[in-house]
Amino acid sequence: MSEKTSSSSINSLANRESDLLGRIESVPFCKWHIKPRVIIGTATFFDGFDSLSLAYALPVLIGLWKLSAGQIGMLIAAGYLGQAVGALMFGVIAERYGRVFSIKISIFMMSIVGLACMFAGNFEVLFVLRFLQGIGLGGEVPVAATYINELSRAEGRGKFFMLYELIFPLSLMVTAQIGALIVPSLGWKWMFLIGGGAGLLMLPLFFKLNESPRWLISKGRFDQAERIVEDLEAATDIRVPVTMTVSKPKVKGNWKELFSPFYRWRTLVVWILWFSAYFISNGLNNWLPSLYKTVYNLSLEDSLHAASLTNIVQVVVVIVCALVIDKIGRKKWAVGAFFVAGILLLALFSNGATSAQSVMFLGSSAYGVVGSITVLLYLYTPEIYPTRMRAIGTAFATTWLRLASAIGPMLIGLILNAKGISYVFIVFAGVCIVGSLVASRMIETKGRALEDIAP
Repeated sequence: MSEKTSSSSINSLANRESDLLGRIESVPFCKWHIKPRVIIGTATFFDGFDSLSLAYALPVLIGLWKLSAGQIGMLIAAGYLGQAVGALMFGVIAERYGRVFSIKISIFMMSIVGLACMFAGNFEVLFVLRFLQGIGLGGEVPVAATYINELSRAEGRGKFFMLYELIFPLSLMVTAQIGALIVPSLGWKWMFLIGGGAGLLMLPLFFKLNESPRWLISKGRFDQAERIVEDLEAATDIRVPVTMTVSKPKVKGNWKELFSPFYRWRTLVVWILWFSAYFISNGLNNWLPSLYKTVYNLSLEDSLHAASLTNIVQVVVVIVCALVIDKIGRKKWAVGAFFVAGILLLALFSNGATSAQSVMFLGSSAYGVVGSITVLLYLYTPEIYPTRMRAIGTAFATTWLRLASAIGPMLIGLILNAKGISYVFIVFAGVCIVGSLVASRMIETKGRALEDIAP
């Protein structure tokens, strides 16, 4: 093949790639986008349910199995350590075999092992099962976030994605309400039965999903991408002008590129943000039911209802965030949210966290505000990486949330035993300060095509 012919072939492929990406950007959000958002939303819902189910089983298991504070922290940590492994494992699968394939396997795994948790008869068995379930849990959410981002166009992507991701805090809220109702009357095993059983029932829906056209394009599978884009265009006659450049050089993806000069600071910033936000949010979310019962001596039913308030606050704040994020921007929201949460946690420390009521008000408010950042990061992280490494980049970042979620609960147990409850909140406030400073180094992504943000 002559050099001229080779150059012509490369230009032809580049033009086709640019054309397909431009056509994706030119179609406004319509009914075509609803189907994948709803189906993926069901997976995200049960991911949230399964991740929090242990927190509402623990107040019973503490008495049943005579668990120490250290064992409680280890049980909580087990799931998140598994999620760290799962995020990396399924991130690699998503880059190699596709987003949808990876999501289906992760859902199957987390549901099967979730059902097995019902039959755990002691601490050791449940520890192992939660770790294994965590592998599936950790694989679903980051790949799902990548998939939904890749179906989105630049204008309005923040609102579109955040309303989808609202499913996760809604799941936590519903889990809290179901836990408060079910556990005292029917027992802790029902939490795992509902999560695992529902996940398996929903699995057939995921065989109806199209693969991400952006992923297909990145792999040179233009004919398959063309058919999906044609389906998208057939859903509406409306077209919007594409004002940004959507073409990009053809580069083979490699995880090492996360640490290249162009991407290394983006990578460092999001890693710290993921760690900071989830250190606080999952530390609080997983411990609060047990804290209300053991520290503040509330009844089991009152403890579970009090803990459920945190998730209600988060849903409200995330709705507000979804409505304004495309106007305010990702950076300003993250900086402000970390700062506000830090003030609330400092106030809780200053009054000594002397009552359950102060924790319900200040602690729940702080959790709700930080909880909006945890959702925002699922929007922001896939935005800052190119399609060739978007899933693995998001997977690496979410590994830090899993580590933070494992370290946080264990650290709370140690601080609680050594210093008392108020010192737990000063540690959280310090992490908020770090998060706010690091968030100021974010790049702004609102209104920009994914291919412009990350060439």
